[in-house]
Amino acid sequence: MRVLLAEDEPEMAAVLVAALRCNNIITDHVSTIEAAEEAVRLNSYDALLLDRSLPDGDGLELIADARRIRPAVPVIMLTARGDLKDRIEGLDLGADDYLAKPFAVEELMARLRAILRRPGNIEIESLRLGRLHFDLRNREARVGDMALELPRRELLVLEALMRRAGRTVERSSLEDAVYGMDDEIQSNALDAHVSRVRRKLDAAGAGVEIHTIRGVGYLIRQARS
Repeated sequence: MRVLLAEDEPEMAAVLVAALRCNNIITDHVSTIEAAEEAVRLNSYDALLLDRSLPDGDGLELIADARRIRPAVPVIMLTARGDLKDRIEGLDLGADDYLAKPFAVEELMARLRAILRRPGNIEIESLRLGRLHFDLRNREARVGDMALELPRRELLVLEALMRRAGRTVERSSLEDAVYGMDDEIQSNALDAHVSRVRRKLDAAGAGVEIHTIRGVGYLIRQARS
């Protein structure tokens, strides 16, 4: 999952980015409407988390532009402007939810899960291939009864490959699934993540194979008997 966070308060942004990433959510953080508009044009997001009071305007202005690119993208407004009039205005202008500051990070995560379960945004709960089971709700991978110990980026690599099992995932698409726009990507970092995932799956007897498609990307499929 990838979200855009538009928040100009540095401390609040740092807390939210850390919490989202701990939940294996790729998070792109911007602090202005201009930067958010550019991010929405360049990237595909599963949800938008928007502050209303940004330095160059009201975060509500972003909703119309984002919906022209992806009509059903869920939007949660995060703002200190939490009185009834402001909440009604935000919802009438297209926000799916409205969370007034201060709020608990756990509540934001619950609301994010809730809007992603709504019609049009229904997320499958698990992926299976061979003996490998990927639980999308709890963010864990298992082979039989054994949980695989996968760091965050290895888990994201495996998820991206399993979502397109049997098809080649281009290198650029895999990088988008694993790294945020502010992350520095070393030239061989992705290959190293894939290699470690491959070794762990082999060691666990997952019954799947990750193939390198030279010059293109990677493909995961059930191992041939």
